[in-house]
Amino acid sequence: MSENNEKSAEATHPENSTEVYAIHGAEPEVLAYAMAKYSRSALTMRESLAEISSQKAEQFLNTFYFQYGHRSIADLAHIPFAVEKLSLLAAIALVDETRWDGQERSTRYQDFRRSGWYMPEFTEGKHRKAYTKAVEALFTSYDALSLGMFEALKAAIPRPESMKLESYERTLKARAFDAARYLLPLATNTSLGQIVNARTLETQVSRLLSSEFAEIREVGEKLKLAATEPAWNVQRDKLEQMAGEGTVDALATAEILNDLMTPVRTAPTLVKYAEPNEYQIKTRRELTQAASELMKGVDIYPAPLVDLLDDDEDLEVELATSLLYSCCHYSYRQIRGAVAAMRAQDRDEIVKLGTRHRGKHDELLRAFHSGHGFRFDILMDVGAFRDMHRHRRCVQLIQEFSDVHGYDEPVCPGQPTLAEAGMDGAYASVMEGAFAAYRAVRDSGEAEAAQSAQYLLPLGARCRAMFKMDFAEALYIAELRSGIAGHFSYRKVAWEMYRAIAARHPGLAGLFRIEDVNVAMDLLKR
Repeated sequence: MSENNEKSAEATHPENSTEVYAIHGAEPEVLAYAMAKYSRSALTMRESLAEISSQKAEQFLNTFYFQYGHRSIADLAHIPFAVEKLSLLAAIALVDETRWDGQERSTRYQDFRRSGWYMPEFTEGKHRKAYTKAVEALFTSYDALSLGMFEALKAAIPRPESMKLESYERTLKARAFDAARYLLPLATNTSLGQIVNARTLETQVSRLLSSEFAEIREVGEKLKLAATEPAWNVQRDKLEQMAGEGTVDALATAEILNDLMTPVRTAPTLVKYAEPNEYQIKTRRELTQAASELMKGVDIYPAPLVDLLDDDEDLEVELATSLLYSCCHYSYRQIRGAVAAMRAQDRDEIVKLGTRHRGKHDELLRAFHSGHGFRFDILMDVGAFRDMHRHRRCVQLIQEFSDVHGYDEPVCPGQPTLAEAGMDGAYASVMEGAFAAYRAVRDSGEAEAAQSAQYLLPLGARCRAMFKMDFAEALYIAELRSGIAGHFSYRKVAWEMYRAIAARHPGLAGLFRIEDVNVAMDLLKR
């Protein structure tokens, strides 16, 4: 038998020897290249990683990622980031990715008064002064409401003998923060961690760089820089600390540290071409103009908390309505009425606006993800939206934050109301004051100030967002978000989603493991 025949025989004989091993320590781009080689090489992962250098990975990615458009390769490179001390407004923009994994600071378990807040650039000092005064008033009221509601909860809910005082107070403080969070301005600083693949990072950076907000564009620049500069090496810091404490051999540590001196750049190749997206920028501008012309002079009609839309809509109508939805403050149903009344050719022109400036490698706008069986137009407070925003298995269209829909109050069955806590008047006063400050800064005539006014809106302000999904996701959200451990604002949203589906499809109602949010619950359970 020839050598080739022997190799052929070896390759075809049965071999039940599956091997599984975890991989640690490889640079993200090197690992992406090694995984991509499975399609082009018979080498094992160990063999591939042993012979791949950062330079070879860069050459490979430059060829197959950028020249041939094999963008799925970037899905293989996952990179952790810490993004700290950014505003809530910027954090909402940052996490607005369908392929995003991460965690943010919780308004339930942390006192955000200590976080500080974002200060935009103002040309005129009077605008800076008005902005500062409004933010400080909200934080002062946030402190007062946290303390006042905590005392009201202690008076209304006695501590069980079986419950430790520390656990009792911690639980009630979380409930108090649930109420106080309505007063946190969008300027409030937060922090988050994310682990994303390089393709998501590239689109995320490009989208952030396309924002109308200076802070958000700056976050995009810093993300891009963090992916291309040497990453922070936690192992090096640990070894240096141990060497300084004398807990490890200094000479041996020096040798290891020398190996760790080699800088690791997490994704220098895969994000180097991330730039502002002209498709998004130009299309947003033109669709905003189109929405303004279509709805000119029309009042915003009242809308329910949750509106489950009809499922027999023409796709062309849905596309045109979805494109306009994020560019105004009208409900989907109201925009759809205007779109449906248009001539077919005029409606088609709106759809074409959504693709006119699309570049060779641009993905279609999110509004084109249409045809879902369940579409919920939800009018909720911004705090509830931030929680609902975490659901990635649905298409979300988000309108700009404003004062046009008013604000909500913290109301939870079984919990003292603002009136019962003696704080309803103060709450209304500070909310109206925040809205007045928002309008004053917005209408000041200074472009930078007008854009920055949104930072003054508290989380209790109402906003509108469209959620498109299949039945499985609708059931999942309704079940998860109606649970008694959740915040009462999004529990109401989940309950109304369930009720809307049950009314339309009564035969499916029994499939939901739902919690009736109108029933007073044990507030000591989390």
